[in-house]
Amino acid sequence: MAAAAAEQRLSGGGVTKPRISCSGELELKTTLRELVVYLIFLITLCLVTFGMVSTNMYYLNEVMSRLFLEQSSAEDHGIDFESIRNMADFWKFAEGPLLDGLSWDKWYGNTTSALQENTSHIYYENLLLGVAQVRQLKVRNNTCSIYPYFQNFTKDCYSTYRYKAEDKSDFGLKNGSEWKYTSAPSLSPWYWGAAGFYSSGGFMFTLPKSKEESREKLEFLRQNGWLTRGTRVVFIDFSTYNANVNLFCIIRLVVEFPATGGALTSSRIYSVKLLRYISFYDYFLASCEIAFCLFIITFIVQEMIEIKKLKMEYFKTVWNWLDLLLVVVSILAIGFNIYRTMAVSLLMEKLLSDENVYPDFYFLAFWQILYDNMIAVSVFFAFMKIFKYVSFNKTMTQLSSTLSRCAGNICGFAVMFFIIFFAYAQLGYLVFGPQVEDFSTFLNCIFSQFRIVLGDFNFQTIEVNSILGPIYFISFVFFVFFILLNMFLAIINDTYSEVRADFAGIPSQEIHIKDLIRQSCNKTLVKLKLKKPEMGSGDENLKSKEFSSTKRKDISKPSKRGSSNEKSKLRKGRKHHHRIPPTDNADSGAASQSYVSPAEFQQLLEYTAELEEELNNANAKLNRIMKSIQQLKESSGKTEE
Repeated sequence: MAAAAAEQRLSGGGVTKPRISCSGELELKTTLRELVVYLIFLITLCLVTFGMVSTNMYYLNEVMSRLFLEQSSAEDHGIDFESIRNMADFWKFAEGPLLDGLSWDKWYGNTTSALQENTSHIYYENLLLGVAQVRQLKVRNNTCSIYPYFQNFTKDCYSTYRYKAEDKSDFGLKNGSEWKYTSAPSLSPWYWGAAGFYSSGGFMFTLPKSKEESREKLEFLRQNGWLTRGTRVVFIDFSTYNANVNLFCIIRLVVEFPATGGALTSSRIYSVKLLRYISFYDYFLASCEIAFCLFIITFIVQEMIEIKKLKMEYFKTVWNWLDLLLVVVSILAIGFNIYRTMAVSLLMEKLLSDENVYPDFYFLAFWQILYDNMIAVSVFFAFMKIFKYVSFNKTMTQLSSTLSRCAGNICGFAVMFFIIFFAYAQLGYLVFGPQVEDFSTFLNCIFSQFRIVLGDFNFQTIEVNSILGPIYFISFVFFVFFILLNMFLAIINDTYSEVRADFAGIPSQEIHIKDLIRQSCNKTLVKLKLKKPEMGSGDENLKSKEFSSTKRKDISKPSKRGSSNEKSKLRKGRKHHHRIPPTDNADSGAASQSYVSPAEFQQLLEYTAELEEELNNANAKLNRIMKSIQQLKESSGKTEE
């Protein structure tokens, strides 16, 4: 009765019972085959993905960031990129550390470099591709409203950057690209900075290859007022190529001049592998890409067949949606690889034809990084799909059952948690936002509160408000950390205890995958004549499980002709189980008759539970029939009277 009750609770809770039906062995073998094929696909996907990433990318990014972000010049009073605070500092950086980093025409000791003339090899290893480009975006005057009391004191008003407020009119000398607005291609990515979301056009110019000519041009622009009050951002873009590790390094230095005054600096340094097929390892990856394409074609055919067969039922399963996601992302990846190869070839031809132009590798690098992020997410979901093939394991079933059973309670808890969490977030934003960077935006408040929960927080930053700061911190830790998080753990812990107790009351009939793998390996070794066959093991045990499961299935579904056939089957089964095989040794016969293996005992126990349930159902039916007969007799007696 306990086993039946536990089984009923599991089935009522939408939980798959960890046992194998009459076709369990075939199901498990099919699942194992699918798992092997999927693992091969996963390995191929990982090879294709990790082939575009290497540790050298980090080292190259680190070298470039130290050179252009942290290095200063003694002639400019120690000004580096990160210490820029106004427009004057920007010009000092551009004419000093920037040109020093871009121009490497001499070795140490001021000796002439043996490299090709009129080229720059940063750190003697990274070839500067083409020339660097400088670009700015401006806003128009009178794009904001001035309070009437201050209109006599302030006549000019330049708002924060917005695309509609962007100034595209010619200014200054009006005789070059640096004084005339240049539009960008429609697919060029915009830049999300600290003070705005900036377009890809603007007023731009390139720096000559000669260091002296570049310095003269920067001095000329500074003296003629290229930066104005309407300037909101300046971009410095250039690209390098390292043949030693076959990596492009695309660098973008950004200086924002917000409407509040001052300057904000940021940077983007991308090391990407745009030229794919050079070494033997690259050609091996090319073969993996071909195999990956074949896998995708096979998956597309399989998914189309399943959609045609199941129709709308196909979209009711989470695993099917995951399959569609992987197929779509993979198709996009294949298309991007083809596009990238063609675009790099065209760009290299343009670069080789004229070395004095700026090659826009930032466009390719941006989409390459976006593609890498997309592939990283798809690989994550591909690994998660492995749970689909190991769900027949009892431990994995317990974990999935725990999550599915407590999902409702967790959703209710999440509503209460985020109500309190967001209440504290808006409190922190309103109280500490104007003075503390970690609370300067509502999003920063949310991240800061998660850091408080994890213990990574500096309490002194919120002591700017000596009264509300401690109250906010102590109350948040008390309610969120000590109460809500412990409630969350209690929900999962209690549900897991219930599920584990229910599974303990059900006899386990699962066939472990390790047993099936061991049997497959043994069969392979026997066929190769590397091992002698073992008698009475492996498949016979599985067949006995399948035979007993078939008997239970027949008993759980009685035929409509009556119960006489079922009784005869039961009597035959009893005779079959109690029949003693003839043997010369009576003791050995008695021992073989009395021995019952644990697996057979579990089968008999479940068989008894199912038989008990069937008898209860039959008893209930007989009681209903007897009541019906009694009601008919009473109704017939009343009619005779």
